[in-house]
Amino acid sequence: MSDIKKALDLMKKNDVTYVDFCFTDSQGKWHHLARHASTMDESAFSEGIMFDGSSVKSWKDIHDSDMILMPDASTALLDPFPTQNTMTIICDAHEPGKKEGYAKDPRSIAKRAEAYMKKTGIADTAYFGPEPEFFIFDDVKYDVSSHNTYFKISAEEAPISCGKDFPEGNSGHRSPLKEGYFVSPPIDTLNDMRAEILTVMSNMGISVEKHHHEVAPSQHEVGFKFGTAVTAADHLQIFKYITKNVAHSYGKSATFMPKPICDDNGSGMHVHQSLWKNKKNLFMGTDYADLSKTAMYYIGGILAHAKALNAFTNPSTNSYKRLVPGYEAPVILAYSARNRSAACRIPHVTEPNGRRIEVRFPDPVANPYLCMASMLMAGLDGIKNKIHPGDAMDINLYDLSDEELAGIPAMSSSLSEALVSLDQDRDFLLAGAVFTNEQIDSYIGMKLDEVNAVDQMPHPVEFKMYYSS
Repeated sequence: MSDIKKALDLMKKNDVTYVDFCFTDSQGKWHHLARHASTMDESAFSEGIMFDGSSVKSWKDIHDSDMILMPDASTALLDPFPTQNTMTIICDAHEPGKKEGYAKDPRSIAKRAEAYMKKTGIADTAYFGPEPEFFIFDDVKYDVSSHNTYFKISAEEAPISCGKDFPEGNSGHRSPLKEGYFVSPPIDTLNDMRAEILTVMSNMGISVEKHHHEVAPSQHEVGFKFGTAVTAADHLQIFKYITKNVAHSYGKSATFMPKPICDDNGSGMHVHQSLWKNKKNLFMGTDYADLSKTAMYYIGGILAHAKALNAFTNPSTNSYKRLVPGYEAPVILAYSARNRSAACRIPHVTEPNGRRIEVRFPDPVANPYLCMASMLMAGLDGIKNKIHPGDAMDINLYDLSDEELAGIPAMSSSLSEALVSLDQDRDFLLAGAVFTNEQIDSYIGMKLDEVNAVDQMPHPVEFKMYYSS
């Protein structure tokens, strides 16, 4: 049975009333458009539906706004959150009269990256396993205006809550800053919520693996099975949607913002990666940490282009408040086996087919399609040009002196620096017309608007430092 017939059968068996056409914009935000089930037949899948591309940030001008959402029937899933029976389908964005994906559509870019990989003959499959971290708060308030700028976060798990009065009493069970890793209930107050997130994912057909409390109070991690670049990104979007809605159902608020809390760990998204060909793991070998030459060159490409990659893997001004020494975030462009202070880690595995690398600098606010596609393109460039990453650094990089660090390359220190690096180091992304100059220029312009918005807004810390000067 074709994917289209399976999707139509799923609708019929589950008495679906609405079909959600979902797509991702350049910022990584998920959008949806609902269609009544009575309008859905095979032609809706083959012809797609029209939408206004000028209303999507950085996509189309108003005089050239017509676009088409092309549903990928293989992604059809039942959505448990709407009150009406709803089926969700992930879509690619196309321009009218064109059969290929729109140049700025992130999912289409990820598809082109996979197609380019196959065309090079280097590999036929790339697997990605993201590990997104996130915070769940009880109450979040913020305001940004010309005369009032603030945010206020309430979290029952936070140490600051030890002295608060609660209607049901204060349990007193809380972890200090940076001591929340793997804590158990009652300190871990959201064990059941994380389990529910995994259960909902599983019910929606996504293979799940684990969940646990993370280092910071109110910080969590959920793990699901690896997949291809497009599949892993699809599942990451679904996971974020589920997490936010499950938290909302508990009367709480989930955020994937990398650094919402000062003085504690931020949220990263370590991404495990490997290349395969003819069902053989190309990263297995006899070099360092039992890696192959192919894997070493892949690492070389990641590290060589890391500053440009930061524009996609760490695409917010807030991302660089996480990428600072002292909070377990990788800031040094080095690789090592089992060393979590390095930008690229080679995890220990018991099964050779599990051989992979782990890129540790991305964070979960990244557009998952652009994140996976850009890293794949950097790794392939490393293989094509035999970029060796140099010697591994099997030491705690956090303990190095300023003099020792001076000769070691580091990550971009700001979104501005990352955007300059992307502008100057873009050729590896243009290979095979995976990314385009128009898309990169548009992306840089969109992100510079964010940089300028932050740079031009007075910050409360500035009042503390300068008001009485």
